[in-house]
Amino acid sequence: MPSLVETFPNQFPGRDYLIEITCPEFTAVCPKTGQPDFGTIVIEYVPDATCLELKSLKLYLFDYRNRGIFYEHSINTILDDLVASCRPRRMKVVGHFNPRGGMTSRITAVFESRTS
Repeated sequence: MPSLVETFPNQFPGRDYLIEITCPEFTAVCPKTGQPDFGTIVIEYVPDATCLELKSLKLYLFDYRNRGIFYEHSINTILDDLVASCRPRRMKVVGHFNPRGGMTSRITAVFESRTS
């Protein structure tokens, strides 16, 4: 199965360095109410052999706009898909969701390679 997000070769595979990507315009649909959910997705990772290509990542995240999915499910699915795409040493995906009914949510999912 092809990866959901394109990658490119890491030019510094012998070094641990942190890449942080912020998507402040994340949108999905609440499966319970049908209302839109808005938030900011922050992706932090230490690449191994490959890095995530940003345009492909943007298009992947924009696909959530019409998808009925709970916050927790979206963040864990994003983490799983990105790990499958670039096989990082470590990755963390955080979703900061805008207020809904007077409450905000922040969901964090973490991956750590067993070989790092």
